[in-house]
Amino acid sequence: MSNNEPLLVDNLDMKSSTPPTIGLKSSLSIRSKGAPPPEAQPECQLMCPSIMDRIISLSPVPTIVLNSSFDILEVSCSQINFSGLDRDDYIGANIYNLDPAKIPVTSIEALRNGIDKAIKLRSVCKIDSIEVVSHSYYCNLRISPIFENDSSLVYIILESCDITKIHREGDVVDPSLDAPDIYKHLIDSVKHVVIFMLTPEGNVATWNDGASALKGYAAEEIIGQHFSIFYSPEDRLKDKPRKELAKCLQDGKLEDEGWRVRKDGTKFFANVVISPVYRFRVLVGFSKVTRDITDRKETEDRLVAAYEESAKLKSQFLANMSHEIRTPMHGMLAALTLLKDTGLNDKQDEYAKIIENSGSILLRVINDILDYSKLSSGTFTLNSDLLSVQQIHRNAIQHCQTLLKPGITLTSEVAEAIPEFSKGDPLRYQQILQNLLMNSAKFTESGSIHVRSKLTNDELSSHRIYTEVIDTGIGVAAEAAKRLFDPFTQVFSSTGEQYQGIGLGLAICRNLIDFMGGSIGYHPNPDGQGSVFWFSVRLGKVDVATSPGPSGALSPIEMEPIEELKAIAPGKQLLLVEDNKISQAVMLKLLKNLGFGRVDAAYDGAQALKMLRAKPFSYHAVLMDINMPVMDGVEATVEIRNSLKLDIPIIAMTANALQGDAEMYLSKGMDGYVSKPVNRNHLIKNLVRVLR
Repeated sequence: MSNNEPLLVDNLDMKSSTPPTIGLKSSLSIRSKGAPPPEAQPECQLMCPSIMDRIISLSPVPTIVLNSSFDILEVSCSQINFSGLDRDDYIGANIYNLDPAKIPVTSIEALRNGIDKAIKLRSVCKIDSIEVVSHSYYCNLRISPIFENDSSLVYIILESCDITKIHREGDVVDPSLDAPDIYKHLIDSVKHVVIFMLTPEGNVATWNDGASALKGYAAEEIIGQHFSIFYSPEDRLKDKPRKELAKCLQDGKLEDEGWRVRKDGTKFFANVVISPVYRFRVLVGFSKVTRDITDRKETEDRLVAAYEESAKLKSQFLANMSHEIRTPMHGMLAALTLLKDTGLNDKQDEYAKIIENSGSILLRVINDILDYSKLSSGTFTLNSDLLSVQQIHRNAIQHCQTLLKPGITLTSEVAEAIPEFSKGDPLRYQQILQNLLMNSAKFTESGSIHVRSKLTNDELSSHRIYTEVIDTGIGVAAEAAKRLFDPFTQVFSSTGEQYQGIGLGLAICRNLIDFMGGSIGYHPNPDGQGSVFWFSVRLGKVDVATSPGPSGALSPIEMEPIEELKAIAPGKQLLLVEDNKISQAVMLKLLKNLGFGRVDAAYDGAQALKMLRAKPFSYHAVLMDINMPVMDGVEATVEIRNSLKLDIPIIAMTANALQGDAEMYLSKGMDGYVSKPVNRNHLIKNLVRVLR
């Protein structure tokens, strides 16, 4: 009979309980591509006891049916034709005792892992890209477990699918493949990204080539293992794998970066994305995508280290620059203060004021550079202390009075609704207001400058203060206004030297406002010529019961402590520790002019310790420089506190003025801090505070 002749079915009685007898008039010629020719194949004539057996027997796909003990119950003719074995060689044999090439599979171990995985997942699994050398073709082995009543394993069906064409023509996708097969083929072919599935319990269910390449495990040795094997002992001790799956279920996705472990124990830095996988709203597992980003991590670490080293060198340079400029300025401005106390005539006093103003401008430039450097590097911190908006207005106005051109009026207005005390950083709040006032004073040739603050928002624990600085100056062009708060920008660079500067004042204001969580801006004066600069910050509320009274820390600036100091100074003896001869000579004269009965001097910390050890109770306070040879001021202070056990007040007097310097000196046992060039009023306040 030809291949097209029909099968003969005898005595087919649908009502009979006896299975029909099915006869094959000739041998089946169904075979896989590349299988031995028909004449070399044994004749396969079967009598199938059931329709299902008949379907299996005649399936064009080589098929083997196992029972739960992995013994062969049935085999298709196509499988017999492919393998060259007899039916009797299959039926009753245990699948694990067969030659792997006759199944076909690469190894019995691979088959065992595949069957175990299919049973564990209760799902169809595949062993991919099996090369059958004797037949020169490739196939996939499809493993399908059959469960009865969704509980007991009854059968296992093995089916071989010819994929030789796909292997030989890798760029052609077999149209007979369904979508899951195509996606699996794509995922398995990815070499540089780890993509695999986990069971709901976290066991590895699938494994692609990228996973084998990166992690070092073959599919047959990792499938079924818990994915915690990829984590370090420290992470496993913290139960990180389980927590990641729980977090993934909670958030719908988890992304993490951290160190993971290969099979050989080496580590790599990974970017990991875990997503839950649902089928019919039932969790069936997790997808896990891992990328090796060790190179990126190492590059980032090098960049961070280089940045930190650069920032360190920059900070050290700024500290050295500040110290080297402030030290001679201290001697110059302190000597100028003494000169002004000698009774100068009008012409001499005019020259002295020119020197004083020039020194103040230079000092302001240094402070601006240091402040901007701290702000831009992220090392800047804010304090949270009591502040008085009213007092800050008074302080800022008093500071700017000397900058006003003749005929300019400077006025202040604070709304009554603003509390007397708030919580914030008084130094930085005043710096912002002072910078804006100085800016207005610089560009206002005639008319007035008015500063006013009002309460714009009052909440349970805080309130917002809105402040405006209104002037009748030269104003700002609309195009230039866009660049007002950019660093190192001189909006009026072409209008003459009288308006020159380094262009940092407003940029510093904006950065300070950003740190304080506020806002700042500019608009033209609505009443005519001039500008309006405004800023808004939120300040914390203060319990009225804890607010300082009139004699508290925020006493009016008009209450100068100079008279109090002159009253107590004659009975006090000071020790000045200063290595710079000019600064020492000027400070000795300044302190004696303030009325101190006796002021001794030491050139370094070691000499100061020697003098204090000889006369431990003779001195009432120490003015301590920081950068000195032999022994610096910080080390000397620690020795005074720890070795000499003296509780004498120590005030740091130094050209170091970077962020954190004052806090560090106070933490080492000092009682105050005065930066160079020394402001006499600031020095007087500190002396009164520790000697009172």
